[in-house]
Amino acid sequence: MSTKFKFFISCEEAKHICDKSQYGEASFWEKVKLKVRLSWCHITRAYSNKNSKLTELMKKSNIDAIEQEKKEEMQRKLQEEMSKY
Repeated sequence: MSTKFKFFISCEEAKHICDKSQYGEASFWEKVKLKVRLSWCHITRAYSNKNSKLTELMKKSNIDAIEQEKKEEMQRKLQEEMSKY
């Protein structure tokens, strides 16, 4: 692949990089490729905006998850019940 095409990625790859970027898992070059894609692709740009809004809403929602200890206890009880059969 020639040098001038290394920055052009598919829409699917851009969406994947966008997701990784939201969680801080994207590399520097992936972020650069995403920025190039966002500069001209309105579909990827819309996906990125919606993804950012969703992430922001999830952070604001203050959702409480099951504590790890309770989760482990539930799993242990489930295993005990399953072993009876």
